[in-house]
Amino acid sequence: MVAFIPRSKPQNWPSRFSVPLVSHWSRVFSLIPQSGYAIPAVNCVSNSGINACLEAARKNDAPIIIQFSSGGSQFYGGKGLDNSNYRAAIAGAVSGAFHVRTMAEQYGVPVILHTDHCAKKLLPWIDGLLSASERYYEQHGEPLFSSHMIDLSEEPIEENIEICKEYLTRMDKIGILLEMELGITGGEEDGVDNSDRPIEDLYSKPEEIYQVYEELMKISDKFTVAAAFGNVHGVYSPGNVKLEPKILSRAQDYISEKLGDKAPADKKPVAFVFHGGSGSDVADIQEAIGYGVIKMNIDTDTQWSYWEGIKNFETKYHDYLQTQIGNPDGPDKPNKKYYDPRESMRAAEVNTVARLGKSYADLKCQNILGLGEVEPADNVLGPRRGGLPV
Repeated sequence: MVAFIPRSKPQNWPSRFSVPLVSHWSRVFSLIPQSGYAIPAVNCVSNSGINACLEAARKNDAPIIIQFSSGGSQFYGGKGLDNSNYRAAIAGAVSGAFHVRTMAEQYGVPVILHTDHCAKKLLPWIDGLLSASERYYEQHGEPLFSSHMIDLSEEPIEENIEICKEYLTRMDKIGILLEMELGITGGEEDGVDNSDRPIEDLYSKPEEIYQVYEELMKISDKFTVAAAFGNVHGVYSPGNVKLEPKILSRAQDYISEKLGDKAPADKKPVAFVFHGGSGSDVADIQEAIGYGVIKMNIDTDTQWSYWEGIKNFETKYHDYLQTQIGNPDGPDKPNKKYYDPRESMRAAEVNTVARLGKSYADLKCQNILGLGEVEPADNVLGPRRGGLPV
């Protein structure tokens, strides 16, 4: 499930993953459900967040999915840039993709480069990224990105499917996978507010999922389905979110019956995506994996973990962060090493790596690559006095 595999391929990475192209998605999808794990997908808005994801992946000896939303892409490029025709968002996502590729070589972990929710009005953003991948493909034989999500769940299902077919046709030529959404993911994320949608919109029907599967398979098998089974964006109080993972199981059974002898042996013809994974019960997560979920989006929890790291850092060193000079050690003592942004950002990264460790455990996605324990890094403090304990 990888657009990019480092040149030094992990020694125990399954042979189906051993090619440096994205053109073997279908083989990957046939392997992951049988292995019983799903891969965490994290929305990133900075290179610091990306580095935390890569560090977590190496620490958990597993792959990672790094993804960008249109708003996150624009922020990555810089909010001081004009975003007419989504040009800042396009440039930001491309810049983030090159950062991922550069640093993944150093961490030695396979990475899937993905873009999140692209509503109908945002399609020019994806058009720009596809053009970038087509240019990259001409030079390197693989696309810049691994996959893109087209989210037309608010449109009529027939229009949703037809537009997705058009994009899948273009994407399949260079080995990019399509993630499409069917039904509505509740809550609010990145400017999209579905918190007031009727409850029935949060649950997909097996017949609809089969309709999607049947039509997209005419083009390619390189697609996943973000079906709705009560999932929402954000974290809510217990009892406010009722997940029904068995919707996915019923859909797999329904489609397998329709396929008859052509159904796969495991009776899981559809590769599902779990949106709104933050705050979900572990039992629901692992039940969904059993029904063919291979990817789970984690945004809200990692946003909190990043902020919590900064918050805890400020609490710990509060008295050293009020002025440039003067602290409990003396009125003339400088505080530069405390307000150096690298210190609070590193605290945020460390906290995020720890939170992603929990996600990796919940998704049964640990010790996948066979890389072994992470050796302590050398020379991490740099030539100056070094960092603070975070």
